[in-house]
Amino acid sequence: MKDHGRDEILRHRNGRSTFSGRIGYVLAVAGSAVGLGNIWRFPYLAAKYGGGIFLMVYLILVVTFGYALIVSETALGRMTKKSPVGAFGMFGKGLPFKLGGWINAVIPMLIVPYYCVIGGWVTKYLFEYLRGNTAALAEDVYFAGFTSSSLQVEFWFAVFSAAVVWVIMAGVKQGVERMAKIMMPVLVVLAVLVAVYSMTRPGAGAGIRYFLIPNFKNFSIMTVVAAMGQMFYSLSIAMGVLYTFGSYIREDVDIEHSTAQVEVFDTAIAVLAGLMIIPAVFAFSGGDAETLQAGPALMFITIPKVFANMGSGTMAGVLFFLLVLFAALTSAVSLMETSVSTFEDQMGWGRMKCCAVMTGIMLILGSFSALGFGILDFIKIFGLSILDFFDFLTNSVMMPLAALATCILVVRVVGLDKIETEVCQSSKFKRKGVYRFVMKYLAPVFILVILISSIANVLGLINM
Repeated sequence: MKDHGRDEILRHRNGRSTFSGRIGYVLAVAGSAVGLGNIWRFPYLAAKYGGGIFLMVYLILVVTFGYALIVSETALGRMTKKSPVGAFGMFGKGLPFKLGGWINAVIPMLIVPYYCVIGGWVTKYLFEYLRGNTAALAEDVYFAGFTSSSLQVEFWFAVFSAAVVWVIMAGVKQGVERMAKIMMPVLVVLAVLVAVYSMTRPGAGAGIRYFLIPNFKNFSIMTVVAAMGQMFYSLSIAMGVLYTFGSYIREDVDIEHSTAQVEVFDTAIAVLAGLMIIPAVFAFSGGDAETLQAGPALMFITIPKVFANMGSGTMAGVLFFLLVLFAALTSAVSLMETSVSTFEDQMGWGRMKCCAVMTGIMLILGSFSALGFGILDFIKIFGLSILDFFDFLTNSVMMPLAALATCILVVRVVGLDKIETEVCQSSKFKRKGVYRFVMKYLAPVFILVILISSIANVLGLINM
């Protein structure tokens, strides 16, 4: 980095919103990381790829690869006081820098619309459980009937979106941070309650043992690939979120300690999600791991059946979907905040105007996804529904490319020494050796494996 670059960075430190401190930052990042992917994707993958051995591999990857990229993105955000486009632009003005920044920036703009659609589904299910419609929700045709009803889906999408926009308009401290400080502790309490309820069901013990005890006979190369992909998405890496939130923290915030807390928080919720779902489904199915279906089928079809066949199923449904709603809200707010910050930095607009523009984008793209199972179900892209296509494009293609761009920026342009200097302003950087080794040698390989395997899976070349 050129000498004048640091001077330019210093000029941008004033006049930017900040978190009140480390706790606000940690809870906001944890809220972004703890989302629908933890609750419906993690248990399914854990059950499919070996239970306890999957969990062990996942934990190893979190404290190495995940740690290195969280530190990198957070440090770059704090160093530049910019969201992704601005952060990349600080170190070069050519096309590669623009592409690297914009790939990171566009991802949340594409994710938040369809994420809010799914958030609307969650809101609808919580509403129905509160009404006591437990038996109806357990019917095979209920979910398909609901998602094909365009008017209903659009209504609940709008309700959830309105909640997200309301938080964002309140600002960083009064909106994003305040919501995280309230919702994240409540989310943990709800997760513990639902997990205890699940683990105490008759027959749940087999699911607990399968999930927590590693069995090396269940290990395969796909265990590593699947755990790598889940860790990648679960920690909010390569979504622009960590750049943006990093730009909101002060120089005295310990980046390494904060990263460790995010790792612990996110992993704890993932483990609790496994304990909420795997033992309950094992008890319901008599130990059949195949019952843990992927994606929406698990949360909106299988889990309601489990609750309907349990005592106090209505209360369990209310607690579970309230938990999922909080997780969805915290993640959606983080994605929306990242998008708004990009418009603020790049266009120079006020926050309200940026919120209005991003709300328009969200409602337009989200409506296409919302109606993709109803009146627009005839539209298929590579055989995928509109929502599934956006999910594939962002998660399987753009996010690995964004992470690869960050690795190149850190290793080849900024330099590992300058990242260390930024981190060491407020941290002892105890895992410096791990950080350097992962960023220099392992991270690019991991990212390419995720990219290739994800695309091959969608094309039917491999089965993940």
